Amino acid sequence: MVERNLVNVLLLGGGFMLIFTSFQTLGNIEQTIIDSIKKDLPSFTGDGYTSLAIIYAALSLSNWVTPSVLSAIGPRLAMAIGAITYCLFMASFFVPHVALLYGCSVVLGAGAALIWTGQGMYLSQCSTGETISRNSGIFWAMLQMSMFFGNLLVFFTFQGKTHIDETTRSIVFAVLIAVAIVGLILLSCLRRPATNGDVPVELSESVRPREAFLSLSLSFFSGVYGSSIGFTNAIGTSAKQYVGLNGVFIGVGEVLGGVAFGLLGTRTTTRWGRDPIVIAGGVLHMAAYFLIYLNLPNGAPFGSTDEVAYIHPPSALIAMACSFLLGLGDACFNTQCYSMLGGSVAAAASFVYSSYCGLHVQLIILVLLGITGTVTFCVVEFAVKRERPALERDYEK
Repeated sequence: MVERNLVNVLLLGGGFMLIFTSFQTLGNIEQTIIDSIKKDLPSFTGDGYTSLAIIYAALSLSNWVTPSVLSAIGPRLAMAIGAITYCLFMASFFVPHVALLYGCSVVLGAGAALIWTGQGMYLSQCSTGETISRNSGIFWAMLQMSMFFGNLLVFFTFQGKTHIDETTRSIVFAVLIAVAIVGLILLSCLRRPATNGDVPVELSESVRPREAFLSLSLSFFSGVYGSSIGFTNAIGTSAKQYVGLNGVFIGVGEVLGGVAFGLLGTRTTTRWGRDPIVIAGGVLHMAAYFLIYLNLPNGAPFGSTDEVAYIHPPSALIAMACSFLLGLGDACFNTQCYSMLGGSVAAAASFVYSSYCGLHVQLIILVLLGITGTVTFCVVEFAVKRERPALERDYEK
């Protein structure tokens, strides 16, 4: 029974790794790709940030009805349907049309609610109180690997290109869709969890003090930052290539941070609590935002620009270092206050203002919310520490 549930968790992690290898790569390059499509097809007026905003808005709304749907169809079928919507969204780029792009964005948002809620339910069914930490760790580690492979494909296929031509775009889309389909097949192979009388653990989803900031920062480095690097002409002819490498360095930071703070940080959290790691994540993100402010021009999120910021010419090395810091800082937050879906409204809002606010304005918003979120988290954490001894004494009585 134990082996069967472990196999299920490995299949679950493998399926999500492949599906999100495709989707996170596409999200990272979507605005860059759409900018190239507009140059080849002037009648196309779609916008990558608007598409991502629609996805997260639909995800937020769908969360209200998803539990009822799962109770009717079960988590395995829900995840399979959700995976199909990811494939459909990526396939829509073969036929550039505004209505198709935004329509598939709505469908994907609903599918994302299904796949993630189904994942939480299925993982809990495969786990007991004794195995939930192990199973969650396996799933999280495999999911983080999704940042590497697709972005490496982008790095090599975009090499030396200032404009992403239709042939290159088609190759990238075809590979990403094929990878996602393999992920769908793995999810379709999931078997009914084995039980031996143990009660499955319940995965509760609580609202954290840093939830809004986590969503905004994720939206920034998963959709806005990579595009800003690719649109900064002063970086050189390899600017588009660095969009993919940016995703790789974010992934390196995520994995190293996950190992350091998730798997090896038990002693730290037991002795000092979670707040030192969360504060470290905040400091890492503040450092990254400051360097990005100096390195990339304000108009970078909107399209190709010859503007420069305070560092002239912009440094690709600093840009990649910031990618690593963003991934490492995000791992600090996720290993201590992980929340899967709760911040989808904030993510949608961030992609809306990304279409109108310059890069420097977005960085200021992130800094202000980051400081506020870190302070509120620490206040709550300190309050819990003060109350814990009294609660323990009451329990002993």
